[in-house]
Amino acid sequence: MTPRSDDREVLRDGELTVIGRIRSASNGTFLCESTLGESSVHCVYKPVAGEAPLWDFPDGTLAGRERAAYLVSAKLGWNIVPYTIIRHGPAGPGMLQRWVQQPGDAVDSEPRPGPDLVDLFPAGTRQPGYLPVLRALDYAGDEVVLMHADDIRLWRMAVFDVLINNADRKGGHVLRDLDGHIFGVDHGVCLHVEDKLRTVLWGWAGKPIDDQTCKAVAGLVDALDDQFGDELAEQITRAEIAALRLRACTLLDNPVMPGPNRHRPIPWPAF
Repeated sequence: MTPRSDDREVLRDGELTVIGRIRSASNGTFLCESTLGESSVHCVYKPVAGEAPLWDFPDGTLAGRERAAYLVSAKLGWNIVPYTIIRHGPAGPGMLQRWVQQPGDAVDSEPRPGPDLVDLFPAGTRQPGYLPVLRALDYAGDEVVLMHADDIRLWRMAVFDVLINNADRKGGHVLRDLDGHIFGVDHGVCLHVEDKLRTVLWGWAGKPIDDQTCKAVAGLVDALDDQFGDELAEQITRAEIAALRLRACTLLDNPVMPGPNRHRPIPWPAF
């Protein structure tokens, strides 16, 4: 799903009103409403001033990395990341991203029935349509299995995370909107030059990558050699752009999903 052009205009040019702070976020994050004329759109606003310094991400801003992740998603044609821009808001410049409304968000709506796209299941339980990732103990000490849906949309998100070197693909960063479209959010710690991939989407480790996906990745490589690299350079360093291109080329040379061979293969907490 691609946001309507008028929604984009409202986000770019509308007046921002803060509705409330999202307390679960690690940095300053606000739910806002952008209003332009008779139109309004809910959005997430993350001001640069609210970013906590990260020693291992010293270059640029987290907001800029979120924008860069959106640009890569759009260039691939997968529309994984909601429309994301950099603009001024009540607390200064920051990232503005279209809000993803999910079933159960509204007071008069119910959550979607059934398990989430990434969920925990009792050990020994077969869950059709889901792939196991790891075993763990819940707060009661019972053994559980972390699984995610075997869904082509999540598959593309997993490939996307490899490309952008996403260090924080939690289960809670995978959203499904009212129309069933699957989005990924919270990409502030991505696109580093060093390997930092941490994700809960390991269910396809060792699986070959299909030709259609490889075609999209090849298109990204071509774009990076053209003007798209200059567009990304407004948000991340040239070294990080070169590392993105290298990851894409490596994936094309060996089109197989990598495995969790690092010390910390998943983010914590996982949701």
